[in-house]
Amino acid sequence: MTALAVAFVSAGVFFLVTGAAGLIRFPDFYTRMHASGKCDTLGVLLVLVGIACHVGASLTSAKILLIAAFIFVASPTATHAIARSALRHQNALWPEEEQ
Repeated sequence: MTALAVAFVSAGVFFLVTGAAGLIRFPDFYTRMHASGKCDTLGVLLVLVGIACHVGASLTSAKILLIAAFIFVASPTATHAIARSALRHQNALWPEEEQ
């Protein structure tokens, strides 16, 4: 079970680092939101599942999985709301896309 927990946490950390790199590297707000929204949701879910595997079958792991389910619903919803608000307020796109 420890090896499975390490695999989940390692995969989660990989996605979190990838999302951070996308946040730094991408040119405009919308692509940055895409990178951070997708990678952070998956990364946090994998880390929390890994922690739940490490803890074992208990009330604590049930609470951790409940938090993971909440993040699975709330994070993409929040990302969509922020991106839609930016679009409504006419946040500028990357200059090469406007042509």
